[in-house]
Amino acid sequence: FVCWPPVIDTRTQAAQGCTPERVVTVPCFPSPKTVCNGRLFDGNETRDEAGFYRNTSCRYVGSKSYATAVGLTFLGMFGVDRMYLGYPALGLLKLCTFGFFMLGQLADMILIAAQVVGPADGSDYNIDYYGPVMESVRQDADTFPFMT
Repeated sequence: FVCWPPVIDTRTQAAQGCTPERVVTVPCFPSPKTVCNGRLFDGNETRDEAGFYRNTSCRYVGSKSYATAVGLTFLGMFGVDRMYLGYPALGLLKLCTFGFFMLGQLADMILIAAQVVGPADGSDYNIDYYGPVMESVRQDADTFPFMT
């Protein structure tokens, strides 16, 4: 079978219809010149004529801009960067301690620029066209080949 890639939103550079669980449904088709359920698939089908649908992973993008978050790190001594990302308690603590005596501001500059700290709602940053998207590679039970 052949699955189409998800439709990409030009404003957010992420898949349209991506859910907070980070999955999007894409249409899949039997290979061209294959008969499935009495119907011949020739490879010229549209999205509405899918043979079946499959969930695939995607980037869930919220409303927080990466460029804005990095820019606000220069006001990090006042906690503006953390408040913008949705961490009001840390933002207030940074405000009261002058950004943890500017050490917290320096740490947040690095963490936000490296996309280690993201929006509090768990979404990814809304990144400009061809922006610096960081994707972490994880190893879990689905990706690690177990020896039997």
